[in-house]
Amino acid sequence: MTQPDVTVVIGAYEAMPYLVECLRSVEAQTLDATRIEVIAVDDGSTDGTGEYLEEFAARAATHVTVLRQENSGGPSSPRNVGLGKASGRYVFFLDADDRLAPEALERMVAMADRNGTDVVLGRVEGINRVPPKAAWVETLERTDVFHSNIKFTLSAQKLFRRALLERNGMRFDESLFTGEDALFTMEAYLRADGVSVIADHTCYYLVGRDDGKHVTKSGSYTLRFDSARALMNLIAEMVPPGVERDKLMVRPFLVTLLPQFGPKYAGDSEQVRRHKFELAKPLMAAHWTDEVALRLKVDERLRLHLVAEERPELLLDVAEFLKSKKRPEAVLERRGRRVYLAYPHFRSAEAALPDSLYLAEPREARAVKGYREGGAGVFLRRVARKVRRALR
Repeated sequence: MTQPDVTVVIGAYEAMPYLVECLRSVEAQTLDATRIEVIAVDDGSTDGTGEYLEEFAARAATHVTVLRQENSGGPSSPRNVGLGKASGRYVFFLDADDRLAPEALERMVAMADRNGTDVVLGRVEGINRVPPKAAWVETLERTDVFHSNIKFTLSAQKLFRRALLERNGMRFDESLFTGEDALFTMEAYLRADGVSVIADHTCYYLVGRDDGKHVTKSGSYTLRFDSARALMNLIAEMVPPGVERDKLMVRPFLVTLLPQFGPKYAGDSEQVRRHKFELAKPLMAAHWTDEVALRLKVDERLRLHLVAEERPELLLDVAEFLKSKKRPEAVLERRGRRVYLAYPHFRSAEAALPDSLYLAEPREARAVKGYREGGAGVFLRRVARKVRRALR
């Protein structure tokens, strides 16, 4: 048997009726059926998912292997089982409730072959879900995680060169029940000999389930801290201290940790709030730096600063302000060349927070009427000095 170009690994749990469209999208691929291998793993479903997979395997033009196991409790185990059976040059992880666009595999394989890259990101669109957008600004034949926005899309739905995964013994962490794909994908980015981005053609449809059973919508807040901790530790292990590490640390701070201290924090019980601070304390001590703070917007920087300084009473005021959806007053100084966003406790003598926490970076300042561009480079250097001084 000729080696297939790509193995599509489908981990499925209680996936009906979404699985029907998922498999149709595999059948509709323009890449020749003989060049595709499907490994489908039913993770203990009781809704007919396993039976439907076997029916599909019996009639599909492409080679399909169906494996059935007891429920593992998360997506990592079925993905690992499928990866262990894969024989394709590339592997693509397809969620059973999502869909591929017809030309997806053909385009991604061609992109990887043309550029010799180890990971390919195909543009994602959402159906009843909001997809990540930062990575799809432009098509990139060859890039890496430090010179693009790909760190903001760490889901597993990418094309991976299987040799990269096998050479490094890469598997999904089965101890994590959310964020396991972020850990896997970030490691792949860091180990890859180049990453490609297809931004001018939709390759993947991210489908929101009507029954609300999608894994990213469920789970305890403690799982988010587990995910943030694992990703931060991976970055710290693989990237030396400095600007490059700080660029990547923005991702777990901004996407995983920060939402735990936003509007939802205002509705948490006092016990949960205390627990969140306890969980965040070692992460802030180990990985929060002034350079990470500089890369955030005012409200983001302010909230995480208050977490780092262990000031929950001030953070609650900021969270309630955000929950109310009020807009902060803009305070312009130096003839409009400096903009402060007056979130709670701005220039409060009692709170004694440094002005620099409230100093808007250029992208925020440009949205303020009366702001005058004062030379982005000079402005950023001034902001950097002030924030570093404050955080020390």
